[in-house]
Amino acid sequence: MSNSLTLGLALLGGLVLAAVVAHGAWTARKSAARAPRRAEPHDPLSTLADLPDGSGIPGADSEPPALTSAGAQPAWRKGPTRLDALIDAIAVVSVDNPLTGDQVLAHLPSTRRAGSKPFMIEGLRVDCGEWEAPQSGVTYSELQAGVLLANRLGGLNEIEYSEFVQKVQAFTDSLGASVEFPDMLDIVARARELDTFASEHDAQLAMRLHARGSAWSVGYLQQQAGRHGFVPGSLPGRLVMPAQEEGAPPVLTLHFDAQAAFADDPDQASLRELQLAFDVPQTAAELEPFKSWCAAGEALSLALDAVMADDQGHAFSPAAFAAIEGELQRLYEALAQRDLAAGSPAARRLFS
Repeated sequence: MSNSLTLGLALLGGLVLAAVVAHGAWTARKSAARAPRRAEPHDPLSTLADLPDGSGIPGADSEPPALTSAGAQPAWRKGPTRLDALIDAIAVVSVDNPLTGDQVLAHLPSTRRAGSKPFMIEGLRVDCGEWEAPQSGVTYSELQAGVLLANRLGGLNEIEYSEFVQKVQAFTDSLGASVEFPDMLDIVARARELDTFASEHDAQLAMRLHARGSAWSVGYLQQQAGRHGFVPGSLPGRLVMPAQEEGAPPVLTLHFDAQAAFADDPDQASLRELQLAFDVPQTAAELEPFKSWCAAGEALSLALDAVMADDQGHAFSPAAFAAIEGELQRLYEALAQRDLAAGSPAARRLFS
């Protein structure tokens, strides 16, 4: 991965919320490539340089933005994961005669990972000409296998590609089929270029909420956050604002001390700091996650009597929001120009 990743907000100078480019998250994942993967993609976030202006809490002298919750989002449904030549290295599998889905399923590799990269096998249906993951009761005239070129653990390397080739070759041999693989040097070069682009356009945005006075209990936090659309996440110490799209990552994530979440009595465990974040490439721009993030931060700061601040504990003003929104818009445009629009299936797979 690139050792230098910024969202561009660092150029603005001055005071900032803890808006985080994904260099910290991306390089942390890369260094963790040899360790077991975590269940969720959000790692502790690093801090940007300061944005201009102000020390007051946003909204102190302006109308607070409306809180956008999951219920206000358009309805989306998650489709099946599909190979994409933009982000996958695809090998073509030729068969002499059509194969049933049961035949294909019986010979699939036991694991479909090559190092840190997932790979998939698809079949072309005889009845409708659509590619899909093999399933029982269907006949396929062709097969293809593809491995992801890059993710937040880095670009596909020679060792990972060789592992992919070995597993797919064994699979096709067991079916009596033949397979044609793309050239390794070309694939690794593509993976490196895609990884560079991704590392330069990955971002997670975060703000910290510090208690002004009394600490909060976990139970009180859950109660207040629940009023604004947050529900318990899959890991201790996280509340999430879920997306309406089935299987999609949450729109917002509220992080707090996981040890407090394990307390026998959540009403006795105290908290003084929270982190509110969203994963930019994982969340579609049309769902307005930035608006939700700003509004949730203000709503929670009022409900909890907290200060919205950066990693140094400096409060920030409404001027910061507009500056960050402009930089985010440029990031969204760059992703869309590469056919990797934020929240798209390809973007979610690449930035995973």
